Amino acid sequence: MINVSGLAHSFESNNVLKDVDFNIADKRVVGLVGINGAGKSTLLRLMSGVYKVQEGKVTYDGRSPEEPSTRQDIFLLPDDPYYTNNSTCRSLFDLYSTLYPNAEKAVFYSIIGEFGLPDKKPIRSFSKGMRRQVFVALAFAISPKYLLLDEAFDGLDPLARKKFKDRIRALVNGRGTTVIISSHSLKELDDFCDEYLLIEQGNVISTEGKYKDNEEFCKYQLAFADQIDEKLFSDLPVVSLKIIGRVATLTLNNEEGIEDRLNALNPVIMDRLEVTFEEAFISGMEVKS
Repeated sequence: MINVSGLAHSFESNNVLKDVDFNIADKRVVGLVGINGAGKSTLLRLMSGVYKVQEGKVTYDGRSPEEPSTRQDIFLLPDDPYYTNNSTCRSLFDLYSTLYPNAEKAVFYSIIGEFGLPDKKPIRSFSKGMRRQVFVALAFAISPKYLLLDEAFDGLDPLARKKFKDRIRALVNGRGTTVIISSHSLKELDDFCDEYLLIEQGNVISTEGKYKDNEEFCKYQLAFADQIDEKLFSDLPVVSLKIIGRVATLTLNNEEGIEDRLNALNPVIMDRLEVTFEEAFISGMEVKS
């Protein structure tokens, strides 16, 4: 169990996190979402012990991440992982195996083999995606109880992303790992995470279920017999509207009776569409702004 209570953090006069509280049960995959600068990376660094907590508390099964025994249960894959100029896959694993004695060498070399990564070349000569793959392999070799991933999909091609997701699920189901994963690609998190943490203006807005804003919005596609313009929908709670010829696609606030109000516009065809996680997030941001 991860418990975060009263967590606040600032850089000089910039208050990045303000009184953050949430709990995460074991064996969960949790998506961490928010606009750039919302505090996602700061939160992960505080949770991993990279940053010292200024105010509040972070505990794992009641233990602080600063305790040596707890550190071996936590692995953070940051957006910009550190390595020296002379680091190779081989030397990096040797270094981390001193910090994580249970890291499995066979798993590490198997994964870098799948990625086609040379184990003796300097990591600095790798592309961004290749560097990311090295640390992904390291994360799975360590197989921590708590895995914190910052922009985990960045630099990975579609096939590597699928394998990455499959391995995460295997880690959760087999090892019982709890995963917190941030990503700019909300499509990658949709249908993958068990729940979400939404950070907005330094606060955690939502932690329960699959992002409740999916229920706050609805999406319809309507076709009409004649040409239309946006004035037709001016009395509706429209969040976004796209019109192509005689077809309109709308995302709206999911108010009671909204379908009857759309029917009153006399469309020839009306279909209700699924609101994706990405659309719900964007709609929520547009409404709040």
